[in-house]
Amino acid sequence: HVQLVESGGGSVQPGGSLRLSCEVSGYMVSELYMAWFRQAPGKEREGVAAIDKSGATTYAGSLQGRFTISKDNAKNLVYLQLNSLEPEDTAMYYCGRGGGFRKYEIDSWGQGTQVTVS
Repeated sequence: HVQLVESGGGSVQPGGSLRLSCEVSGYMVSELYMAWFRQAPGKEREGVAAIDKSGATTYAGSLQGRFTISKDNAKNLVYLQLNSLEPEDTAMYYCGRGGGFRKYEIDSWGQGTQVTVS
């Protein structure tokens, strides 16, 4: 089965940047639909960005332009570059494998990495 391990979270000031990584094992990233979600305290988990087998990307409309999803098939890694971070971006960020950009379409999750902007 697939295993997902996120890293790269941390605490930054508003306007700062972070790059999150998702290490994938058990399957080749080149064959997967991968997505990043986030969940703030007291809120639903929401989709942030996704990338399919061909490299085509999907973004939550409000985040496109500040966040960028990418992958390295050779390293079996998926990245999420976070720029111009705002306090409202504070959340646990999760990597997921699935068939689409909706939460119910994700069948495997990582443990998450915390991003705090203050």
